[in-house]
Amino acid sequence: MAVGIFDSGLGGLTVLDAVSKRLPDVPFVYFGDNAHAPYGVRDADDLYNLTTAAVERLWAAGCDLVILACNTASAAALRRMQESWIPSDKRVLGVFVPLIEALTERQWGDNSPPREVEVKHVALFATPATVASRAFQRELAFRAIGVDVEAQACGGVVDAIEDGDMILADALVRSHVDALKRKMPHPGAAILGCTHYPIMQDVFQDALGAEVKVYSQANLVAASLEDYLKRHPKMIGTGTESMFLTTGDPAKVSRGATQFLRRPVTFQKA
Repeated sequence: MAVGIFDSGLGGLTVLDAVSKRLPDVPFVYFGDNAHAPYGVRDADDLYNLTTAAVERLWAAGCDLVILACNTASAAALRRMQESWIPSDKRVLGVFVPLIEALTERQWGDNSPPREVEVKHVALFATPATVASRAFQRELAFRAIGVDVEAQACGGVVDAIEDGDMILADALVRSHVDALKRKMPHPGAAILGCTHYPIMQDVFQDALGAEVKVYSQANLVAASLEDYLKRHPKMIGTGTESMFLTTGDPAKVSRGATQFLRRPVTFQKA
């Protein structure tokens, strides 16, 4: 009864780690499209084609429910997939929903008119493709009014994390935070809009200052998934074992994932 988790690379492992701890009896199939990472610099059609191919592979592994643990794919491809591509017996969910719910303090099914929320100035850190899609701003506008969102495209951070160069990743994060604060000197909250970024959460928090509330997705997604499966138990698919799949070099990706999660992880070719 496996649930699929998809990301362009290693970042979705932050989501996998959180949901595995929350739902220890549910097997998960993780798919990393490492051969085509990073996604944040690709165009919308390319992202759609790569994402649908990965989701089909997870369906083949018995995962009727797939989590796009990739903000770029969620922003650039998910709406198009939901409108015309996903069959009625499958579900594909993105990672924006739990984040918007937490920020606006309202449930996703709440279709009442937009209302004012406590946080007025929000900093969004994301990949260039996620920023260009304006998906976060669009979804937030449906649910909240009077919120100013300043987005910062964090080029290079995902590459540095994937390469294991944390010194470079640290420097890039601080540079991007500085650039954001030149545009919005006093954000009330910050969104880490990429599942790679929780690895650098302490650096984001240090650079932003202790007074800024930093929202990270992994635990929010885990709580939301637990609630979803309670309400839709039939969406747990026919898969029975956990596995790790990659389009990249399994040995190289396994080494990176083992370092990432700090426990042994073995990937196989997708």
